[in-house]
Amino acid sequence: MSTKQNISLFNRKLALQAVKDSFIKLNPALLIKNPVIFIVAIGSLLTTIVVFAGIFQGNFSLFNLNIAIWLWFTVLFANFSEAIAEGRGKAQAESLRKNRTQTIARKIEGKQEVAINATELKKGDVVVCEAGDVIPSDGEVIEGIASVDESAITGESAPVIRESGGDRSAVTGGTKVISDRVLIRITSESGNTFIDRMIALVEGAKRQKTPNEIALSILISGLTIVFLLAVATLPAFFSYSLSASGLPQSQNLTIPVLIALLVCLIPTTIGGLLSAIGISGMDRLLQRNVIATSGRAIEAAGDVDVLLLDKTGTITLGNRMATNFIPAEGVTVEELADAAQFSSLSDETPEGRSIVVLAKEQFNIRGREVHQLNATFIPFTAQSRMSGVDFKTDDGTIHMIRKGSSEAIRSFVQSNNGFYTQKIQDIVSELARQGATPLVVAEDKRVLGVIHLKDIVKGGIKQRFAELRKMGIRTVMITGDNSLTAAAIAAEAGVDDFMAEATPEDKLRRIREEQANGHLVGMIGDGTNDAPALAQADIGIAMNTGTQAAREAGNMVDLDSNPTKLIEVVEVGKQLLMTRGSLTTFSIANDVAKYFAIIPAIAISLYSGKSGIGPLSALNIMNLGSPQSAILSAVIFNAIIIVMLIPLALKGVQYKPVSANAALTKNLLIYGLGGIIAPFIGIKLIDILINM
Repeated sequence: MSTKQNISLFNRKLALQAVKDSFIKLNPALLIKNPVIFIVAIGSLLTTIVVFAGIFQGNFSLFNLNIAIWLWFTVLFANFSEAIAEGRGKAQAESLRKNRTQTIARKIEGKQEVAINATELKKGDVVVCEAGDVIPSDGEVIEGIASVDESAITGESAPVIRESGGDRSAVTGGTKVISDRVLIRITSESGNTFIDRMIALVEGAKRQKTPNEIALSILISGLTIVFLLAVATLPAFFSYSLSASGLPQSQNLTIPVLIALLVCLIPTTIGGLLSAIGISGMDRLLQRNVIATSGRAIEAAGDVDVLLLDKTGTITLGNRMATNFIPAEGVTVEELADAAQFSSLSDETPEGRSIVVLAKEQFNIRGREVHQLNATFIPFTAQSRMSGVDFKTDDGTIHMIRKGSSEAIRSFVQSNNGFYTQKIQDIVSELARQGATPLVVAEDKRVLGVIHLKDIVKGGIKQRFAELRKMGIRTVMITGDNSLTAAAIAAEAGVDDFMAEATPEDKLRRIREEQANGHLVGMIGDGTNDAPALAQADIGIAMNTGTQAAREAGNMVDLDSNPTKLIEVVEVGKQLLMTRGSLTTFSIANDVAKYFAIIPAIAISLYSGKSGIGPLSALNIMNLGSPQSAILSAVIFNAIIIVMLIPLALKGVQYKPVSANAALTKNLLIYGLGGIIAPFIGIKLIDILINM
């Protein structure tokens, strides 16, 4: 079952559970995590005590009871907004939980295979999986190649290839092997697998407040304290004013009125919705099949302005295929093909296997049995940028065959007192201009020729990069290819800049330079050599098809392994920031408007004549019916506006690629001006209903 579910905002089952959770969240230990709503709850409790005290003293007040009821509704509605957001996450997690099966793992101990429960597996254990087996836990393939059904995680029915070596070795517990046989080294302890972490994150169990969220919480807490002090001093001022007006002190402000005033003036709207906004941001990201390890990552995505993309497997399909052998002068094409195939026999990458297959298809050169050869194979490294084989001939002479980038082979040949010809350089340059990848082959001090590798740019990616440019995001392609190849691919893909012949250290250095210049950097990658850069970047998005090291280093995992998904990730991040900003603007504007409802109402009796009309009556611009109805109308509006804004908090404010100034202007017009107008209309309508 896919994690990509679009759960209705008005799902009956979720709503009923959220109502139940709203009462559970009245627990003071839970309420205190939200200081604003905690103060509202204290005010509700004090008002309730006043109501019951009045009943026992034979002085029951329906007005005070109504205030108490609606204050409790305010707390419950705030709890409901958080509960409904958490409920949507739990519904997403439930589909993941169904995929966790109690499977039997076939653990390798020595040369024997032992069947144990998957929960008993430890990090570092090796298990074997064949067609039909469910992979018992997270790991990486260390031997073999197999087709794996990952629909339980990604929702995609098409199987994917997982193989040892390269950047497609990571496997996820709960997925199913549908062909062949592989050995897997377990990389996660029981209870800390990829699915376990996904469930915890989706449910919000490990959701930590982001820096912006913490800063906003401090701001609204500060405003709350200011209003608390202001309201606490009002009775003293009113006492003086009552004396000056010749009115009895019994008309001074009561505790319920003061609490109602406080609750209406503090930013309860954003206080009640803040948690729901953060939780729903992770939920919206999950609907796009992207897992974020923290809300901080989503927020940072909204501010990213530089994006570094690994070319292979990210911008291109990644499976470069050998299409042609181009021999050097004085070398036959068969000789080149034979040496290229020999050096690739232990190369398990798609490129290496394609070289072996091409030599076989074109020249019927059969692969040798590696263990029968008196040879030592040299693996590829990001530092050397070449691989090959050392072998001994019958006369005892040791020969070295290497294949790799032109610069690496040039250095290899020259270090052996050989000559790197201009013709070879011309072939390399021509292939690079075509956007192909030239792989030079040499034996000892002699260059044998060039292998033509072709890589394919993913469809539609140029248009997606154009959209990123509209958002103000600069894209940089990173590749180990030479500059000419990199330039051709960069032009075809439509990126803004590129780094050629980049080592892992180069990637790390570029990210640090961009960050030192004040930029927030996003990085997408799938290989083990991308892990340091993914860890350093502000946003590290690892492809689910990539290695375990990459997935552990990134703070997001794209289950679809689609690099263009970054646009959606950025949109979700910007949407989260805009939603929080918009609702904060609306909440503060609401408070300003509610001043004109409550302050004139509670002060209308001061300095009034026999007709009840005095100088302060001019402040009652809403023309509300009475002080009691004005206060009650404001309290009711303050409660129901939270419920009315829950769908917006969960769905998010719509984002369009526009400049920051345009977005700010639109935000102020809609949510600032709207936040001032809405209370005037809402409170007046409620006042009319009350007075009817």
